Amino acid sequence: MTTLQINEVAPRDGFQSEERFIPTEQKIALIDALTTTGIARIEATSFVSPKAIPNLRDAADVVSTIQRREGVDVTVLVPNLKGAERALACGVDEINLVMSASNAHGRANLRMTPEESLTQFAAIIQAVRGSGVFINASLSTAFGCPFEGQVPEARVFTLIEQQLALGVEGITLCDTTGVANPAQVAALCRQVLERFPGVPFTLHFHNTRGMGLANALAAWQAGITRFDASLGGLGGCPFAPGATGNVCTEDLVHMFEQMDVATGVNLPALLDISATLPDLIGHETPGQVVKAGSADRCYALP
Repeated sequence: MTTLQINEVAPRDGFQSEERFIPTEQKIALIDALTTTGIARIEATSFVSPKAIPNLRDAADVVSTIQRREGVDVTVLVPNLKGAERALACGVDEINLVMSASNAHGRANLRMTPEESLTQFAAIIQAVRGSGVFINASLSTAFGCPFEGQVPEARVFTLIEQQLALGVEGITLCDTTGVANPAQVAALCRQVLERFPGVPFTLHFHNTRGMGLANALAAWQAGITRFDASLGGLGGCPFAPGATGNVCTEDLVHMFEQMDVATGVNLPALLDISATLPDLIGHETPGQVVKAGSADRCYALP
């Protein structure tokens, strides 16, 4: 049985929108703790302009200081060539490029059309090529756009083809504002796996409308084995109206483990770390299992 790969994105996608700046040493401690849980990949930060996202202004310090553990890849989001150069200087394992499948969201989020994003991808990939750093690309609004509505599947396929032609090695399909449904997810996942065999696809769901876990299950049933998730359910795109947190890491792991689908993640250890988040960020988190406990938990009779 294939073990799922769970990729933790809270240190980047989760912390970027928090009102409170998370001190650098606390970010490092959290990431170091996460590397002990069996998580396969951690998106540690983004090498973005501090003016754009002040909460991630300590990107270089975080990546340069965290412990590196065998079997755990450190990935970072890079929005442009300068960000990629800074990331390479810190010795990351992977860079994650990002573009939108829709024109409107691309302009709102990145100030670029998809075509302009691809031009920028080409320059970044040229700089990274030969470094041994894996190149992943996240395709935002792959299941729908908050401004344009439905994004045609043909559009998604074309953009994937163009990304791969440039040298992108892995693709993440993102439900940026939680508009996807399980039937839609299953259909798109089956098609991309058939059209692009051998390409590692990751699914990135937001739980905006409470369908994050259902969509993850549909993706797995269609053949997907790699999932982004965020500790505590933190996150949300700051440039997409109504966006809320990502699918919760511990809830996702719990669901699959209850189904006897191996994740390689130590759920009790993950729950212990998640329980520290409210004090760290100053508010409660959306995650459910950390509050209710595992489904196989038994209580003493009253």
